[in-house]
Amino acid sequence: MAIQIDRDGQLCERLKTLGYAHRNRIRMYGEEFDLTSNPILDEKGAAIEAISRKSGVARSLRIPLSILQMITKDLAARTVSRSAA
Repeated sequence: MAIQIDRDGQLCERLKTLGYAHRNRIRMYGEEFDLTSNPILDEKGAAIEAISRKSGVARSLRIPLSILQMITKDLAARTVSRSAA
């Protein structure tokens, strides 16, 4: 259980370094958004709260699975390299 919580924390921190953080602006789905939260993990993956710059409507954006998979693979590789050292 503690390993999963640590891994979730690392995943969220990595998403923040990639720009998915509160007060940042991103372009996704052909629109620009102002982010109003940090990443939120749930059973379906990860999401972030944002406001559309075009319409001003608040919505929850799913972070693409390809990004989550890339981060998960990188975290796993780092864990393996640390345990081998």
